[in-house]
Amino acid sequence: MATRARDPKYFNMLTEDLKEVLSFDLPPSTDPVESEKSISRMTLRQVLLTGLDDVVEFGKEFVRFEQHADSVTAYFADGSQATGDLLVAADGSGSGVRRQYLPQAKTEETGIIAIAGKLPITEESAKLISPKVFEGISIVTAPHGFSCILHVMEFQWDRDGQVKQGIGGSTEELIRQWPGLQFDNTRDYINWGLSASADKLPANVMELRGQELIDLALRVTPDWHPNLRRLFELADPGTCFPIDIWTSVPLEPWQSSNVTLIGDAIHTMTPGRGVGANTALRDALALCRNLIEVRDGRAELLEAISRYESKMIEYGFDAVIKSRQQMSADDPIHKPVIGRVVLAGMRTAMRTVNHLSPLKRRMRDSMLTYRGAERDEEEFVISPAANGHPNYS
Repeated sequence: MATRARDPKYFNMLTEDLKEVLSFDLPPSTDPVESEKSISRMTLRQVLLTGLDDVVEFGKEFVRFEQHADSVTAYFADGSQATGDLLVAADGSGSGVRRQYLPQAKTEETGIIAIAGKLPITEESAKLISPKVFEGISIVTAPHGFSCILHVMEFQWDRDGQVKQGIGGSTEELIRQWPGLQFDNTRDYINWGLSASADKLPANVMELRGQELIDLALRVTPDWHPNLRRLFELADPGTCFPIDIWTSVPLEPWQSSNVTLIGDAIHTMTPGRGVGANTALRDALALCRNLIEVRDGRAELLEAISRYESKMIEYGFDAVIKSRQQMSADDPIHKPVIGRVVLAGMRTAMRTVNHLSPLKRRMRDSMLTYRGAERDEEEFVISPAANGHPNYS
């Protein structure tokens, strides 16, 4: 909570010339847990690693694992190995554990490629966008299936690492005293992510870096508003990278064992719904609670893993399917002729909603319900927005 960016106040949909199509207020966060949060991915990583210096080992390349009757051993490229009661694959979309354990689990390309970049908030960059865009999360939709997300991240400390004026005393004390936590990744910035179907971009786009990606963003948006193009120009080349967006193929349940999976290792999803990091944290929480049951003698390991996996498979692949629906080159909006018709129809519908308050509230509530907290007898969801766009953070 102390290291999050300020809460966004608005969700906006815009045209490529920065005209408003839809905009609605986002309710202020009142619950410290069950609320939307804008999080720097690097800072989240630091928070999660704080206090684990003597537990986490880096520089290990996983090679394979072996399962035994009451244990499992992981082997690494340097010849070392580790044995435990349970092996948890948290090794991302290209998971080596998944390839060995669930060879039937597949991932596939969506046909969408994105370019991400960040630029510092300066006197010039702050003036390039409207107050609503500056204080919100915005999506630009444009002809030929292009889209761009904009999200301003303002934190509670200044460029010199000192806490800004006006921050509450308890938060300031926490930031100053948290052992081992660093703030070098969390200066105020504007985050943008430009995406399109792969056929709209050069064949070598995944090999481009830095200024090459900025030049490409400018080349494919010649008719966009000058302010948007200036945001691309001002991006720090060191923050720019391409993303070939893949997704998992939903999988039937498997027989539980002393190997399990969390996050992208099992349910890689597109950023279309913005719930990838949220779902990974939900996995971690659910798995942890089931392992506590084992530790305290209230459940057997395989029973606990089976209970975790049955729920994870359901909500995880539901998120995969719904995220895929929001981001796929198969969407008609990416087609040469019909795409313009679809874009025009979508804009007309959103402009209509924008003038009908009841419909706008229903749309807002539906979006927040899906991205937000969910509670039942066994678990709840922490929902950090990961800069509003998980894969661009």
